[in-house]
Amino acid sequence: MQATEHLSQTFELGFTYTRSTGPVVGRFLTGLRDRRIIGNRGSDGRVLVPPVEYDPVTAAALDEFVEVGEEGTLVSWCWVNEPRAAHPLAKPFAWAMVQLDGADVAMIHCLEAPGEDALATGARVKVSWAAETIGFITDIRCFTLLEEA
Repeated sequence: MQATEHLSQTFELGFTYTRSTGPVVGRFLTGLRDRRIIGNRGSDGRVLVPPVEYDPVTAAALDEFVEVGEEGTLVSWCWVNEPRAAHPLAKPFAWAMVQLDGADVAMIHCLEAPGEDALATGARVKVSWAAETIGFITDIRCFTLLEEA
């Protein structure tokens, strides 16, 4: 019997391509880079943030963009006592649904708060921008509670 020769080569499997964000998501991310939050208006008049490419009611392409505020209302939240390495904050925080002023739907992002007891549905929150904004969702570092007057 002849010995069989085995050949091997080390390699790394990867997907080396770039995806375009397109005109809708791209506009949203460019807005974040410029510290502005952009949504779009659906056929029913609602302002959707983040913006969507197609109307949820008619499926038609949407092209009316609207700038919304940096403050909003805490709609719902879930407290994270023990953040994992992949989480956006290294200390306890909340995943929050925030309806920004001028928007008709809530967006999900992280919320920094002194503790779970400080949170309540209906609380007012504001954007805390990253020190350097580059056009990623992480340009919104997190939301924080607005100080009561």
